Amino acid sequence: MPVRSPLTPEALRARGTVPRHIAIIMDGNGRWAKARGVPRLMGHQAGRESVRDVLKGAVALGTEVLTLYTFSTENWKRPRREVQALMSILRRTLREERKNLRESNVRLQVMGRPHDLPPEVVATIAETQDYLSACDGLLLNLALSYGGRGEIVDAARRLLTEQIAPSDLDEERFATYLYTAGMPEPDLLIRTSGELRISNFMLWQLAYTEFWVTDTLWPDFRRKHLYQAVADFQARDRRFGRVD
Repeated sequence: MPVRSPLTPEALRARGTVPRHIAIIMDGNGRWAKARGVPRLMGHQAGRESVRDVLKGAVALGTEVLTLYTFSTENWKRPRREVQALMSILRRTLREERKNLRESNVRLQVMGRPHDLPPEVVATIAETQDYLSACDGLLLNLALSYGGRGEIVDAARRLLTEQIAPSDLDEERFATYLYTAGMPEPDLLIRTSGELRISNFMLWQLAYTEFWVTDTLWPDFRRKHLYQAVADFQARDRRFGRVD
């Protein structure tokens, strides 16, 4: 059998369109830890290396936006101790990675309901955004205290507050009230751990997104998996509802 050439950013760019916006549901940290007989939080900590490697891969590809489903509105229902630890991991990651982010010319944005986050987390996010303010490369978009239904409700509330007339509202205008206003919609959604659901993630934006699901747990996910997802994306025929 012929040996398959390794996928590289250069090869992927040469063979077709690279997704402008890649979104990832990072799932499987708890199962990764359980399989190794270690505390659940070690799975979350191990996932940091996956974020670092995938981000480097996305930068190398030339992707414009990388959205990571970091903490959902439903995640607030987890045990208080776990939530506190997750917030601590987030703060530490932002502080420790901001230098690497700036060297990679990465910008940072947060979508969701940041007012739900602890004040010290909000402060660390603001400090990191200020540190990266001169960057104009890939946009790292962290979904924090995020829920797709909540996003649509928040958009509707803003429309009502601004008293937009029904006759002035269409899909294009509605999208400008979403958290992702100004971003291209995701071309590719990746979900790790093999689950076949979108878990209240970007319900409006995923209307014509290509899905790619892998059994790989998030702490084991690396840029090689990202490149395989992009290669599979490039092999698909995106018709957006049109008939050939």
